Amino acid sequence: MLKKLAATLAVLAPVTVSAQTLSAQTLTIGAAAPVTTIDPHFHNMGPNNALSMHIFDKLVERDGQSRLHPALATSWRAISDTEWEFKLRQGVTWHDGRPFTADDIAFSFARIPDVPNSPGGFGGFLRLVERIEVPDPQTLRVHTRQPNPQLPLDLASVIIVSRHAGEGMGTEDYNSGRAAIGTGPYRLVSFRPGDRVEMVRNDAYWAGPQPWTRVNYRMVLNDAARTAALLAGDVDLIEQIPSSDVARLRRDPRLQVTEVASLRTVYMAPNFSREGATPLVTDNAGVPLPANPFRDIRVRRALSMAINRDALVERVMEGGAVASGQWLPEGAFGYNPAIRPQRFDAEGAKRLLAEAGFPDGFRLTLHTPNDRWPNDSRIAQGVAQMWTRIGVRVQLEALPFSAFVPRRARQEFAMQLGAWGSSTGEASNFMINIVSSYDRAKLTGANNAGRYSNPAVDALTARASVEMDDARREALWHEAVALVDQEVPTLQLFQLNNAWALRRGLVHEPRMDERTVAMGVRPAP
Repeated sequence: MLKKLAATLAVLAPVTVSAQTLSAQTLTIGAAAPVTTIDPHFHNMGPNNALSMHIFDKLVERDGQSRLHPALATSWRAISDTEWEFKLRQGVTWHDGRPFTADDIAFSFARIPDVPNSPGGFGGFLRLVERIEVPDPQTLRVHTRQPNPQLPLDLASVIIVSRHAGEGMGTEDYNSGRAAIGTGPYRLVSFRPGDRVEMVRNDAYWAGPQPWTRVNYRMVLNDAARTAALLAGDVDLIEQIPSSDVARLRRDPRLQVTEVASLRTVYMAPNFSREGATPLVTDNAGVPLPANPFRDIRVRRALSMAINRDALVERVMEGGAVASGQWLPEGAFGYNPAIRPQRFDAEGAKRLLAEAGFPDGFRLTLHTPNDRWPNDSRIAQGVAQMWTRIGVRVQLEALPFSAFVPRRARQEFAMQLGAWGSSTGEASNFMINIVSSYDRAKLTGANNAGRYSNPAVDALTARASVEMDDARREALWHEAVALVDQEVPTLQLFQLNNAWALRRGLVHEPRMDERTVAMGVRPAP
């Protein structure tokens, strides 16, 4: 793998688009989750990342199969274990016509770890970067504190913004459009939170102009409304098809369905940050428990054993997921074939709860979004019913994702439904961002909403992250996956399948990272 990453890559040839294709065309996308910001460094979240790809670029980009390809960097290679060289694309301009330079990269790297009020940013991808140097205008050298075999993968999550447009500006300036000056294939026209984002084609795009003169990114959060909008012709493509609608949309001669295995895992996430009482976890009389039960591994294992994952896949997801005991699909780098989904055992779960001091169970409040992931609130409801059968009585609170996120960032939930897309396609992404200890100085645990902390997990993650030999690094990730399975910081449920529906006459490239991007949609030849 490292050999592939280190190899010098050929420069992408500019896309050639016919004059007929460049005629005025609008693509309207029906998005299933809200874009919460235009600031590409504020919140590492799928809808935000998908939208950012239209306006901004990275040094390295990923295709729909999560394979690396050149973007603002045309090639890269490892000079030593702690130094990488990137050749920069020449002739790239920002949307306002000013030239892209290495100084913009330096500004972006400095801004990312320090975005005010970020609920979960991108600093983890730069955690090992010590400094950069620019020996000439075409060359960038990145020096790391330790060996980092994954640096190109990491940089495929790091968006480059302009210093001249962004210096001194805050997230609100990106949202207004004032600072949202990118090098990407589309320029921002307007952002209406909760409603839509409107963009127009960047005819000076370095890879050649896209076929769409205008892209409307509409947020249609209700599943039925999204399907209805497609059937009525109000949108051209929808993402996150409701599982109950897939068969019907397949049969419609006006439409087509595209699918691909997902990099997103769905799990239950307990809160470890509270030591004492919380009104969200009580005994059966409603009195807050004196200690946090989720810090007892027997309780976590009992809750995991009580979940019938196959039933969730069949009845809630209607086959649109695969039960899993880890966070990557089979075949991904670091996937451990020895780790299988937790076997359903309600009686064993009851025995473990009794051993932990809860023979009669307890009560908890489970929080979930109701408009973010496929069937999210139904998944939570299914899990709640299963827990009730072992004596853990659950009150379910479902929230719009826009209300869910800030409360999650403040660790207000005792137990929550979570999901994570490992866009790098390697085990490191989840380990560094979700289960590593939250540490602003080390830039780890940025999305560790439950504040789980385990020195053994941190040490193993650190070892694997700097191992330059592919075989040894994958063996370490196998060990890490097994350790997480043993410790149960999250209760893994399943891997999603990604599905889109679109009108005939279009060609769509489905993406494993579930992002819906106009660059992946073209008129059929």
